[in-house]
Amino acid sequence: MNASPSLATRSTRAVLLGACLAAAPLGMAQAQDDTTEVRFSVPPWPGVTVKTELAAQLLETLGYSPQQEQLGTTITYQALNENELDAFLAGWLPAQQGMYDTAMEKGTLVDLGNNVDGARIGFAVPRYVAEAGVTSAEDLDTPENAERFGRTVYSIETGTGMSEQLNAGVDSDTYGLGDWELSETSTPGMLGAADSAINNQEWIVFAGWTPHWMNIKYDLAYLDDPKDLWGEDGGRSDVRTLVTKEFSEAHPNATKLLDQLDFTADDQSDMIRRYDQDEMPKDEAAIAWMHDNADKVEGFLDGVTTRDGEPAWPVVKKAFDL
Repeated sequence: MNASPSLATRSTRAVLLGACLAAAPLGMAQAQDDTTEVRFSVPPWPGVTVKTELAAQLLETLGYSPQQEQLGTTITYQALNENELDAFLAGWLPAQQGMYDTAMEKGTLVDLGNNVDGARIGFAVPRYVAEAGVTSAEDLDTPENAERFGRTVYSIETGTGMSEQLNAGVDSDTYGLGDWELSETSTPGMLGAADSAINNQEWIVFAGWTPHWMNIKYDLAYLDDPKDLWGEDGGRSDVRTLVTKEFSEAHPNATKLLDQLDFTADDQSDMIRRYDQDEMPKDEAAIAWMHDNADKVEGFLDGVTTRDGEPAWPVVKKAFDL
């Protein structure tokens, strides 16, 4: 997915950030870190829940005081712009494009780039529905198929970026969905409906995405999206790490850590499985993932220090017995 033309590329941004950090002596960078608080927004999605918990545990080990608040995306962007939050690890684009563009225009946020490679959103159906011939969103509104789907698309919470994209598609009658019903409840509500339908071999179409444990538990197919309702390139998505400009300037060391968080979709799906399916507490799920991926954790901490100026990796390695 192409980034907004007004934004620097991730590589260019990384070079600029690195140059700024290199230009300041370590003591100066630490002096700027005059508070320990790092305030995260955590929407009620299992992937970002565990990912943010992992970041929070690393920061706490380095001497920071992370706080996590469960907030919806609309409130999150407003709070970031008003410096009532510091960081957000779930800036899904293009699903949140409108909110993102409005926030970036204010000049109060810094985009640290994509933290999940291989993310995607789109219409999901059980594999048996795809094998019956529904392989594209253009197949949804045929008379026979529409009836089997009950002219209903299941989705998550209203007000989310995905909800807004789907509502825009219905409003514009994309794929003939103008007279379909949107069942917008919550992620658990939507997946409960999917679980019931799949157990009974019934037809259902819903707003799916990866990374998520749904792709491990269920045999799903994502429908082709020739009209780009879900965005370009088949719904391929970026999941951006956003921090406030004020935070990035005051906390260059913590910002460097957040900037270097980088997961594959499979990484995050594994986190989600541990937390949401295996019912591990979020702190245990984060630590378990770190134990299985110590080399990646070491990469997150490259060039990062504790607040006392010590190299971060040896401290984290000892603290979590990695």
